[in-house]
Amino acid sequence: MPHGDPSPDEPPAKSAAKREQPLRLGVLISGGGTTMTNLAGVIARGELDAKIAVVISSSAEAGGVEKARKLGLPVEVVARKGHDSPARFSDVIFARLRDAGVELVCLAGFLCLLTIPDDFAGRIINIHPALLPSFGGKGMHGHHVHAAVIAAGCKVSGCTVHYADQTYDTGPIIVQRTCPVLEGDTPDALAARVFEQECLAYPEAIRLIAAGRIKVDGRRARIAPVGE
Repeated sequence: MPHGDPSPDEPPAKSAAKREQPLRLGVLISGGGTTMTNLAGVIARGELDAKIAVVISSSAEAGGVEKARKLGLPVEVVARKGHDSPARFSDVIFARLRDAGVELVCLAGFLCLLTIPDDFAGRIINIHPALLPSFGGKGMHGHHVHAAVIAAGCKVSGCTVHYADQTYDTGPIIVQRTCPVLEGDTPDALAARVFEQECLAYPEAIRLIAAGRIKVDGRRARIAPVGE
């Protein structure tokens, strides 16, 4: 079940301890960059004490590449098809993230499975457009997820922010937010409603991590009370 959906009118969560510097984010994209753009906007409005240190795209044709450039963000392309193995592809990406001093990696519509090195274990998060563990796994992204939710007759959908591990959509869940599935919904209509929740859930998860309030216990990510 969801951890609880704060009201959109509530102010952003306060950090338990003020960081000396903004949390340095590396944002990985494969498509249009809507999640990246949302994070950049939240940061620009002063609602998230973070800095996007680098954007890495798995495709030069991804629409998010130009959006990142227009936002003045450092952007690099590391094409999956240019590397002979997932491990080599991952090595190049993590080398770029280290060079940028990234503290937390945010997968934002990044469709390639990464081989995560030890120094980034527990430092990579992903957002999925459904309530995991349902409707996750290889091939379950974008339109495919929303079509499957509607076909299954679900009355509720939403999004999940979770830690990334070595497989698709199986890491500990940090934040979930919900929205209704309406009669007559199309995948596009449901996607728009889910994305509204994604825009709230991803920044909230990053705030919790920056504040040191996430404690992973096995497969569970527990949120510690403020000040604990």
